[in-house]
Amino acid sequence: MKGRPPHRGSGARRGPGGPKPGGFSKRPGTGPRSSALDAAQRAARNRGEDAGERSPWADVEVQDNAPRPKRASKPAAPKPAAAAPRARTKPPAETAPRAKAPPAEAAPSGPTRREQREAVSATLASGVQTLTVSPDEAGMRIDRFLSARFPQLPFTRVQSIVRKGELRVDGKRAKPSDRLEPGSSVRVPPLKLDQTTDRPRSPNKVAGDAEFLRSLILYEDADMMILNKPFGLAVQGGSGTVRHVDGLLEALTGPDGQRPRLVHRLDKDTAGCLIIAKTRLAAATLAKSFRSRAARKIYWALVAGVPRTRQGRVSTYLVKDEPTDADARMRVAKHGDDGASHALTYYATVDQAAQKMAWLSLKPVTGRTHQLRAHAAHIGHPIVGDPKYFDVENWELPGGIQNRLHLLARRIVIPHPRTGQPVDVSAPLPPHMAQSWNLLGFDAARYDPIVEAPEA
Repeated sequence: MKGRPPHRGSGARRGPGGPKPGGFSKRPGTGPRSSALDAAQRAARNRGEDAGERSPWADVEVQDNAPRPKRASKPAAPKPAAAAPRARTKPPAETAPRAKAPPAEAAPSGPTRREQREAVSATLASGVQTLTVSPDEAGMRIDRFLSARFPQLPFTRVQSIVRKGELRVDGKRAKPSDRLEPGSSVRVPPLKLDQTTDRPRSPNKVAGDAEFLRSLILYEDADMMILNKPFGLAVQGGSGTVRHVDGLLEALTGPDGQRPRLVHRLDKDTAGCLIIAKTRLAAATLAKSFRSRAARKIYWALVAGVPRTRQGRVSTYLVKDEPTDADARMRVAKHGDDGASHALTYYATVDQAAQKMAWLSLKPVTGRTHQLRAHAAHIGHPIVGDPKYFDVENWELPGGIQNRLHLLARRIVIPHPRTGQPVDVSAPLPPHMAQSWNLLGFDAARYDPIVEAPEA
């Protein structure tokens, strides 16, 4: 039924929509729900029609673009005899086009996934909302879940929402790294998204971003790709960070609205292998591979000094100095300390330059924030160019070696999200590390003993 029903108040009411002279007669308390029906039946009898042949509300049916009637009490009033011919001369077929209009409007194809996401973001941002985790979102980190549901929301705002406890999962506070279960209820506060972020991007900029990302591809198929992330390019946005991989991936959105998405992250100044999923299903499967430690990663680093034990194992508990800072410095803690997580790394000395510097190959078993950088500093051999953890006194950088973080995500082996077969990819040395390797006489093709390290 379209339109609004007539006023259900007493027939004696007066006002803009109330009775007029010649309209409803005052009725003694017969109940408001029967007055409109009785009036319609009387009007039909006065016109010589059978009141049972049609609904009393047929005349208030309107098209979507037609104004709604303010009151329905007027048609219900008895009409003069002169008005009857007008009602009878109305062609019955006039209502037929109205019934056929909806199929004509439904002819265009449905919205793309991107349009659906934007519409959902705009709708849900109006106030406190409760979202339900779908099966294909199972296992997603909470911060990634918010970023996927609200593409316009800056990542710093996502972190702030979770950190301040404004977001609740099944009624409880959660951490950004917590994983979601299918069917979980996620309470999201009012987001107040800035509508100016919906401005269309320049086609030239989109094309430039897409070309830049394609130049970094080390491996690609229909489900995933592995990029050679350069030094200095952030993986995700943050305070003052405008250009980052997560934002650039928007340029590779497919015609069906599928947007490539991050599976893991690297520090801004760490170069090397970065896995990108092309579909949500691939992202969920690859994320499970990381959580189950089915993925194997090898890093190369240039460190100060040479470890006495050429091959070793570093097992500590790490905790942030500032829990509210996503990029805070990590420090070694004790088991049981608040916020402390176990971190395990294997290392091997591949080559050395006298006793000044060493080339270490590192295999992290766990994936804690700044794990390799903190562990290298913990054993007394911090990574060259590390602004957070390098604290060797009276140490001078040899000439020709740049003061940049010398850490490379050299190699990654991970089961393919669809076939399960291992995908093995290696990244070349970034320019500043290649320069240091040349100056120190290191051969990048040398045998890497870290491959023999345990897996747990």
